[in-house]
Amino acid sequence: MKDIGVIIPAMNAQDTIGRAVASALVQNEVSEVVVVDDASRDHTAQAARAADDGSGRLKVIASARNLGPAGARNLAIAQSFAPHIAILDADDFLLAGRFAALADPEADWDLSADNVVFASAEKAQQFAGQAAFDTGGMAQRLTFERFVRANMSRPDRPRGEFGFLKPVIRRAFLEQHNLAYNERLRLGEDFELYARMLLAGARFRIIAACGYVAVESATSLSANHSAADLAALVAADQRMLDQSLSPTDRSALAAHHAQCAERWHHRHFLDAKRERGLVRALAENAALPRLILDAAKGVAQDKWRDHQRKTGGPTPPPEPRFLVGP
Repeated sequence: MKDIGVIIPAMNAQDTIGRAVASALVQNEVSEVVVVDDASRDHTAQAARAADDGSGRLKVIASARNLGPAGARNLAIAQSFAPHIAILDADDFLLAGRFAALADPEADWDLSADNVVFASAEKAQQFAGQAAFDTGGMAQRLTFERFVRANMSRPDRPRGEFGFLKPVIRRAFLEQHNLAYNERLRLGEDFELYARMLLAGARFRIIAACGYVAVESATSLSANHSAADLAALVAADQRMLDQSLSPTDRSALAAHHAQCAERWHHRHFLDAKRERGLVRALAENAALPRLILDAAKGVAQDKWRDHQRKTGGPTPPPEPRFLVGP
């Protein structure tokens, strides 16, 4: 049954959008592919249309102003009709047969996710033309607490928060609970939506298969965020904390909120230092000892990572890795 709409927000993605579109159109279960060209300055829209397979399933929407990833997703969802929604980033691509097990109509879910393999642009080529594959392990159910704690970064591992999951989402659940992407966010918008869905009672499963290739880039928004982006994510966490939560859910969300606040303090202080100098940055934030402490911790971590890079010599592209371990 063709009942999945693939949503692709894209900005300045002319080199990769064609691959993303083509990987969605070959999926048997896909009834529509909606690309939102988010005020690109290159030929993203033309490249997307060039990947059309002639089936009439591709729609390309050009936004005159930049909406951000959340706004572009909301526009695409509003302009689509399929009962199930799958998000695909313009840099990434799907493996053939991804939705066969993922969108099982007999299973009990509102969000159904598979594993994600992260790969550099160079290493991602080895997955081109492959079909979705079993990753071992067991299917899992995510509670709010487990999802939030799994979305916290750790210094001893590569980035791999569960907010990077790209589930199929039941449109009816979003409509029933009046949920959409938070357009104030340009960072963590997926995490925040999934978290609010879980708080509303969504059933979130992860199957033991992989059909999504996330191509890592040093220029992606998730790797290059501003203090304002982090502040918006902290505020989103606070809005959820203001709700009635169980003790375990509140504890998990408070820990995530604290980690985001620490990152925000670090970025805010670095921006102030760059713009006004160290002395003025310290003076302006002297009444905020927590901010100064978090900034100092972040600076020390940055310096240690720089030292490791300089003493370690040239590093080859990292090997592909899975988001969810077996």
